[in-house]
Amino acid sequence: MPRSRINENFIDKTFSIVANILLRIIPTTSGEKRAFTYYRDGMSAQSEGNYAEALQNYYEAMRLEIDPYDRSYILYNIGLIHTSNGEHTKALEYYFRALERNPFLPQAFNNMAVICHYRGEQAIRQGDSEVAESWFNQAAEYWKQAIALTPGNYIAAQNWLKITGRFE
Repeated sequence: MPRSRINENFIDKTFSIVANILLRIIPTTSGEKRAFTYYRDGMSAQSEGNYAEALQNYYEAMRLEIDPYDRSYILYNIGLIHTSNGEHTKALEYYFRALERNPFLPQAFNNMAVICHYRGEQAIRQGDSEVAESWFNQAAEYWKQAIALTPGNYIAAQNWLKITGRFE
């Protein structure tokens, strides 16, 4: 049974009902509708921490979805799962792929910055300040892009940029 038919909480049920209504009234192809169903099921599985199931649904949605904008969100969510699993290299790859299709995803830039900052902190713990500085500089560039897209967001990142002298 598709995940979209077994949602148990009020918010999931409401989202499913609204999504099903929209799928009926918005002119889309059957492939696009199926892609959205897989995407929705992937989001539901992801929210429950069922990452393997979420990835299966996202990969199927990617196979069916043709719109670059919609594909960017699928790729972004795949990146989130890899981030959650500590697979930072894979996560960065998916965030890059999402941004290739939609360069207006500040959350992807932010997540990339967080990964780079984390790697900078790891380098400091390993005693490699030169590598750390490189990672921190990369994090700064990603945060600047996220902030440029959504100036009121990422206040902690803005403060970090100012404190470290990386804010222009």
